[in-house]
Amino acid sequence: MVKKISALLLAMAAMMVHTTGWAAETVATDSGTTSWMLTSTALVLLMVPGLAMFYGGLVRTKNVLGTMMHSFASMVVIGVIWPTIGYALSFGPGILGGFVGWDPKLVLFQGIDEAIMPTHIPEYVFAMFQGKFAIITPALIAGAFAERVNFRGFLVFIALWSILVYSPICHWVWAADGFLFNLGPKGAIDFAGGTVVHISSGATALVSALFLGARRGYPRNVMHPSNLVMTLMGAGLLWVGWFGFNAGSAIASNLDTARALTVTQMAAAAGACTWMIIEFLHHGKGTSLGVASGILAGLVAITPAAGVVPPYGAFALGAIAALVCYLAILLKGKLGYDDSLDAFGVHGVGGIVGALALSFFIRPSWMAEASAKVAGGWGAWQQLGIQATAVGITVAYASAASLLLLFIVEKTIGLRIGENDEMSGLDHSMHGEQGYGLINPN
Repeated sequence: MVKKISALLLAMAAMMVHTTGWAAETVATDSGTTSWMLTSTALVLLMVPGLAMFYGGLVRTKNVLGTMMHSFASMVVIGVIWPTIGYALSFGPGILGGFVGWDPKLVLFQGIDEAIMPTHIPEYVFAMFQGKFAIITPALIAGAFAERVNFRGFLVFIALWSILVYSPICHWVWAADGFLFNLGPKGAIDFAGGTVVHISSGATALVSALFLGARRGYPRNVMHPSNLVMTLMGAGLLWVGWFGFNAGSAIASNLDTARALTVTQMAAAAGACTWMIIEFLHHGKGTSLGVASGILAGLVAITPAAGVVPPYGAFALGAIAALVCYLAILLKGKLGYDDSLDAFGVHGVGGIVGALALSFFIRPSWMAEASAKVAGGWGAWQQLGIQATAVGITVAYASAASLLLLFIVEKTIGLRIGENDEMSGLDHSMHGEQGYGLINPN
């Protein structure tokens, strides 16, 4: 009898422990949201090798590995910096008058080991999701000075840029106490990184291209892409990864997530379709590079807007961005600066178009909520003013700070490679390798 009672008590105790643990876990975390955010984190990281393929296919054969290494180096360098201090600088409480965040407990993620966010996901997941944004942003910049940059100088530049440019802008736009986050009734809208990622990298790309000067022989010599098949595959990977980029930024698994995913798909398709139509009208044929460029233009433009525009707004933003980016690339040829892979022409211009034009396509329910917080109501033109302020501040700060960093790195380590190294190609001069085996690199 005693044995039976003891066994019964043990069984009840086991059930209580199991039930208590399950209940605590259910209250603390949402497995569906957490699973989606883990998937989104992986999708965003997938974009980095996708970008490497996209850029690598656009450069000459002798620079394929060197160009792809810029993207992989960003995964490595920022992969160390972000958990060390990047997350603390970006999402810690504001210091220095709100210029940047800081919290010693966030250094090396020390204070988040058991932290569950109000969105019911472990803070580790949010931190790593945001870390992937921090990785791809400096990788985008490399498209502006492809084929002519010292690899060691590039490593130092992106490390400093991540700390001194990306982290402050990220804090202003996305941290709860960021001044752009709190500008106006509902803040400057940047759902998934139009300002933080694309405008900051695009502005830096333009400044970098101007500072370093053109590739030797540009624009006199035609510099053909080495592998447009690889570029198309890279564009496809970017498109797939962008669903995590945008839909994951809802930090949820609900209607907002579905909306963001839907408009992302629609804007990319609209951008590619519009670019093809422009090419048919302008040149009489559509090109694979045009399709890839249109996809990216649409994706970039919808990034800041994915949480606030309805489907028709996605079509409009994708089409507008494709047209404006196409014109920007034509203008580059007339002005003569060498933004090698159009990092500014697509990411900078597309991000600015999306951040500003979204003001006229905001979902009525969102605008009604904003109006309720402001005496006299709130409309598209008022929001446009907020968006323009955020864009202007981001462009000005990213450009000025990046120019200073470029000057420092160039004068200390060296950023622009010498003529002999440039003529032999990055693969050989920077890495002692060849991307295509015994193929003549020239």
